[in-house]
Amino acid sequence: MPQKRRTFSPEFKKQVVALHAGGKSRPDIVREYDLTASALDRWIAQSNQTGSFEEKDNRSPLETELLAYKKRNKQLEMEVDILKQAALIMGRK
Repeated sequence: MPQKRRTFSPEFKKQVVALHAGGKSRPDIVREYDLTASALDRWIAQSNQTGSFEEKDNRSPLETELLAYKKRNKQLEMEVDILKQAALIMGRK
């Protein structure tokens, strides 16, 4: 049975990052709080970059632009599908 993905509150993340900033070593924090080193590294990087742990706040401008293009592309594909169906309906009459 796969493990359930754990989630952590922003307050917990801030506390763990503050411990690291206060001088506690990464291995000690990882072991004590049963975290992965990559999660701790990501939280530290996010805290240093934007101070936020939200993914949307930590996206690069290029990633934000790409998401906007994907959303627009999906909308245009739906519009094309609707127009194709309308053309088929009009062609039958």
